[in-house]
Amino acid sequence: MKKLNVLFVALGMMTSVHAFAQETLRYGLESQYPPFESRNAQGELEGFDIELGKAICQSGNFKCSWVESSFDALIPALQAKKFDAINSAMNITEARAKSIDFTKPIYRIPTMLVAKEGQGLLPTAASLKGKNIGVLQGSIQETYAKKHWEPEGVTVTSYQDQNQVYNDMVAGRLDGTLVMSAAGQSGFLDKPQGKGFAFVGKPVEDDTILGSGIGFGLRKGDARLKQELDAAITKVQTDGTVTKLAAKFFPGIDVSVAK
Repeated sequence: MKKLNVLFVALGMMTSVHAFAQETLRYGLESQYPPFESRNAQGELEGFDIELGKAICQSGNFKCSWVESSFDALIPALQAKKFDAINSAMNITEARAKSIDFTKPIYRIPTMLVAKEGQGLLPTAASLKGKNIGVLQGSIQETYAKKHWEPEGVTVTSYQDQNQVYNDMVAGRLDGTLVMSAAGQSGFLDKPQGKGFAFVGKPVEDDTILGSGIGFGLRKGDARLKQELDAAITKVQTDGTVTKLAAKFFPGIDVSVAK
């Protein structure tokens, strides 16, 4: 009987330890999109979404891990269970919500056109007719440009890597790029290769395409994970973590989500 009691106590301890063990949350991301996510000289992931993801893991008592994919393959990879949540500056849109679920919106970034200074270009179909505009494949910027500009005579060229877009702009093969303003600023305009380029005109608007803000993409019906992540997101929004990270990575850009 004494041996049985010891066995039950040991089993109880094992159950208790298991109950408090951290669940691993596997984030999926495309790592060539600074300042949201990129790799530094040491090969380590860094950026706004990386630090945000770590803060949400800490708040929700998850252990973080990261799985890389091209941006346009993120949704199929999520559906194939290669990871648990998309954390890659993905805007919540009606079109994407047909395929996947989302957490509550975490932050929002305006979409703007980057082009050479002094050319008088504006983010309108009339101004860009006959021009070639680069966009990230699978992005809402691609969807916007193909809907509003391409039918009016604007060439829209899609790339798997936003850095390739910048390279082709510098080489003169593109006339501009439609991009999230924070990515365009730190990923291009703040760098030597961005000299002579600037944001032109005002942010483009189309709530149906551009969405209600950026959140984490989840598999359809993953209600438990959505509930846990929404609670963790509320914490990092309320305690000022999101605002502090935005000030660090996107100085001067209001990332708040409409209430």
